[in-house]
Amino acid sequence: MEELVIWGAGAIGGTIGAYLARAGRDPLLVDSDAAHIAAMARNGIRITGPIEEFVTPVRAVTPDRVKGPLARVMLAVKGQHTAAAGRMIAPLLGAQASVLSLQNGLNAQALGQEIGAERVLLALVNFASDYIEPGVIHYGGRGAVHVGEADGRMTPRVADYVTRLKSFDPAIEPSDNVAGLLWGKIGYAGLLIGTALTNDTMAEVLSDRRWHDVLGRIGREIVLAAKAAGVMPVGVDGFDTDAFARGDDAGIAASCDLMAEHYRHSAKARSGVWRDLAVRKRKTEVEPLLGPVIEAGKRHGVATPTVARLAAMIAEMEDGRRGFSPDNLVELGA
Repeated sequence: MEELVIWGAGAIGGTIGAYLARAGRDPLLVDSDAAHIAAMARNGIRITGPIEEFVTPVRAVTPDRVKGPLARVMLAVKGQHTAAAGRMIAPLLGAQASVLSLQNGLNAQALGQEIGAERVLLALVNFASDYIEPGVIHYGGRGAVHVGEADGRMTPRVADYVTRLKSFDPAIEPSDNVAGLLWGKIGYAGLLIGTALTNDTMAEVLSDRRWHDVLGRIGREIVLAAKAAGVMPVGVDGFDTDAFARGDDAGIAASCDLMAEHYRHSAKARSGVWRDLAVRKRKTEVEPLLGPVIEAGKRHGVATPTVARLAAMIAEMEDGRRGFSPDNLVELGA
């Protein structure tokens, strides 16, 4: 039986997998990128960046090579690949197996439909990392990581995952409100998605007073949709949910400044969405990230026009119908 599998060995899964492998926890890294798998199997996985640099051997295979039963899976694929990954994982799971989602957004339902909701655990993951090339991950900056059950119970399997993940970062803790943290992260991510409309750095956009009104509307719509859905969103790494909910201009400016200051000291200058568009030339995870916000707004009577337009503009960039420009933020604000 495989004790620990990390399914998706890119920016998030690759970083965590490297640290756990170096600590002797022997995770099996699984990824659909054959070149990435071949490089890791041949040379190990290399972590670069300001925190530390190292290379460590790992076990790495493509999904077709995974043998069950699996005891624990940490899922770190992009949100749009959740259901497909779940379908591959489901027949491999042991009787008591569980899957911890290390993904951005609200993926629990899509994952639960494939593997059974009772198997799913959730995590807030907010550290900075990027896939650079096959076998190489850039770990740009630490951030909050919390693990919990969807219903908030503090169970033995939550404690087990936390213990294992502390080999990556000793600051990782359990939480009884991961749903609130995930909604808070979506609010945080909504602002970063806004920065991806330009070629400016995240710090430059977040600190620019010209954009605080439109960034404030993005954050406010997300926070109000969460509250309408019965979730108490929790601020993450400088994102002040209360200020955005109130439409408090001074509080929003202070929150944006805190986020900007964080990224001034991070080796990750631009968002993962920007990198997908500008460097990797692939579809982003904006649709599965913001889609549930828009749907929650519709169900509960909360208007989300700024979020909906932001998602549409990113889709136009994915299709090559829109380029990077500060004018995009002007248009979104109008």
